[in-house]
Amino acid sequence: MCGITGIWNTEDVETVKSMMESLSHRGPDDTGVFVSPAGHGVLGHTRLSIMDPEGGRQPIFNEDKTKAVVANGEIYNFPKLYPELSKRHQFGTKNDSEAILHLYEDHGMDTVSHLDGMYSFIVADDKNLFAARDPIGIKPLYYGEKDDSLLFSSEIKSLSPFCDTVKEFPPGTCYHSKKGFKTFYTVPERSLETRSLKEHIRLIRETVEQSVIKRLMSDVPVGAFLSGGLDSSIIAAIARQHLKELHTFSVGTEGSRDIEAARIVAKHIGSIHHEHILTEKEINEKLPDIIYYLESFDQDLVRSAIPCYFTSRIASDYVKVILTGEGADELFAGYTYYKDIHDADVLNRELRRSVSSLHNINLQRVDRMTMAHSIEGRVPFLDLKSIELAQTIPPELKLYGQDRVEKWVLRKAFEDLLPKEIVWRVKEQFDEGSGIVQIQDRIAKKNGKVGVKNVDAAVDIRSNEEYSYFKIFQDVFEQPGIILSNVARWAERPV
Repeated sequence: MCGITGIWNTEDVETVKSMMESLSHRGPDDTGVFVSPAGHGVLGHTRLSIMDPEGGRQPIFNEDKTKAVVANGEIYNFPKLYPELSKRHQFGTKNDSEAILHLYEDHGMDTVSHLDGMYSFIVADDKNLFAARDPIGIKPLYYGEKDDSLLFSSEIKSLSPFCDTVKEFPPGTCYHSKKGFKTFYTVPERSLETRSLKEHIRLIRETVEQSVIKRLMSDVPVGAFLSGGLDSSIIAAIARQHLKELHTFSVGTEGSRDIEAARIVAKHIGSIHHEHILTEKEINEKLPDIIYYLESFDQDLVRSAIPCYFTSRIASDYVKVILTGEGADELFAGYTYYKDIHDADVLNRELRRSVSSLHNINLQRVDRMTMAHSIEGRVPFLDLKSIELAQTIPPELKLYGQDRVEKWVLRKAFEDLLPKEIVWRVKEQFDEGSGIVQIQDRIAKKNGKVGVKNVDAAVDIRSNEEYSYFKIFQDVFEQPGIILSNVARWAERPV
């Protein structure tokens, strides 16, 4: 939705404006600045107009303009919050972010317990600063120090020129300038529920459908990524049932399985489908941009970011909001390595760990690649109700039968909604189905063996291909070390 910046303990407007400039891709529609009345801090905002495009510019002020909020994301329960809040507050916009400001006036640090959505935000007045990030970390936030001041931003690259160190603001966490950090959410450990298969299927169907419907809230067009895999196909099919028209988007190499499967789904659900055939040449040309926006060189993340980048690019010509299937693999055991975990307790812990670590790997990729093209990605499978429900489903229903079919119960829940060949399609990662793996393998072979041993000992380079990404990473950033310290690595790590 936007880019947010802030600085506390000084009235350094120029630093905030400089940070805003490097976030212009996140919010090309408008900019705004708030200076605390007592000069304690400054907030900055670059806006992508989603809710109340005409009247919802940020920062948003309270009635006497002593407090302001800058926010990135969407508050999905805004329609439910508005009637009660409007009894005590006069809303100046129809923007969902204004609810955050008035909740803070009423509830202080407990504001987060009233929110249902994906968000990072900062509220400031003449005395205090309050910041928070959503429970799963769908929307990003980072912080660092400059002299005696604390700086915040949506992306690391805007902080690195001003801070010696930058840290990720943890998901499910809030910060108060006088009370410090406080964790308000961790992925829950739920006991398995003894239900009939029919009841498990009914609950999954209802919960996922409601999660999608909730994320159709927008004053601008909504579309869906469509790889032709199970997860994106489910999301697109549900969305199509509730929208007059739905644009879907797919990319892949010539003849790739994703392209063919996406065409089948698009025809089945009646979407307005768009596709782009990728070439090795354009991937090579865009890799510096992809790595710059991604803020990572991790091989798995870059590979999956490539199709995401190009799909976002074609989507940006038609929509401002995009639905994705992110999270289903972690909730319903979609990755191949999960099949090697035969102990149910160990598998449950690994699935919980996988969901908990999404914030700085797959969710970082979705956020950065969509925002690089000024569109907003939404992830229905990672609704909190969906996460909690998935924790209660027995592992033998997620990996079913002698062959341990992945995401079996999710497939069963939606087998009447999609063609059989899509429901029971073998799981492939985004980079595999789109044909990216084959291209990147050729690129790595062309580069030949590289001097991996010459890399800083603190950097674990796992392949020639990853080393080529690392070299680009070093070239595209002026202070690569600061960004390097925040690069997360995807790992298969049963616990």
